[in-house]
Amino acid sequence: MAPRSIWKGAISFGLVTIPVKLFTATEEKDLSFRQVHPKDMGRIKYKRVCEVCGEEVPYGEIAKGYELPDGRMVILDKEDFESLPLPTTRSVDVVQFVPGDQVDPTYFDKTYFLAADGPGTKPYVLLRDALEQTGQCALVKVALRQREALALIRPVDGVLRLHTMLWPDEVRDSEFAAPPADVTVSDAEVKMATSFIDALAGDFQPGDYSDAYRRALEQVIESKLSGLPVAEENEDKPAEAEVVDLVAALRASVEAAKKRRAEAQGGEADEAKDEKPVKKKSKAS
Repeated sequence: MAPRSIWKGAISFGLVTIPVKLFTATEEKDLSFRQVHPKDMGRIKYKRVCEVCGEEVPYGEIAKGYELPDGRMVILDKEDFESLPLPTTRSVDVVQFVPGDQVDPTYFDKTYFLAADGPGTKPYVLLRDALEQTGQCALVKVALRQREALALIRPVDGVLRLHTMLWPDEVRDSEFAAPPADVTVSDAEVKMATSFIDALAGDFQPGDYSDAYRRALEQVIESKLSGLPVAEENEDKPAEAEVVDLVAALRASVEAAKKRRAEAQGGEADEAKDEKPVKKKSKAS
């Protein structure tokens, strides 16, 4: 069952208009906890209280205020936001086509699926196929939740994805995090580091990974309900030691990585051998 669309509009592709629906592409899988009073299991509630008069204010009566540096407050209501002169309120305007690898992932904020709406199917397919053939992505402007944003549209698995982006002044300068220029490494150290990378290199398969922390929390919750202790996993913790010789440490890491990969491949080979179908003997004529 498809989720509900959160926005409807149109992509302006030159003189072509593509009606589309927007769907969130991701969902949080983290466990949700409530604040409770352990004594009687009552939920903790928070009251919205005005700091001036001390009265509790209903949610529907709360306004949005922008505080100026001098302390003055400007109140903005629903009409103020709706009357903003944004040409992208219900449209996705293509401003440029750019190679996808030129956009730093740091700029990406949220990801959405774009689906054709009604008569938009054919022009949707046209834009998707054109982007695939040219290897380009569409840089667009769009207004979502009362805010204009840059976004990137790219075709993935036959569907157009829209990635909203941060504005340049929202991305911090990384210069403060750079190591001192006088810190260098030797060619031997770089060679061993690249050997370790090669030993663990492979294609990205999202299904190979899962959230071990969430799984452990679920086990703790089940244990609390059943009254049985959580089964302990026998896991060898690596000994903590100060790394003095980088080359020696990396060499050991490479050997360990190769061993793990060989064991994994051996296990897969055994599984494949076990799954081979048994040939049936043909009946004598």
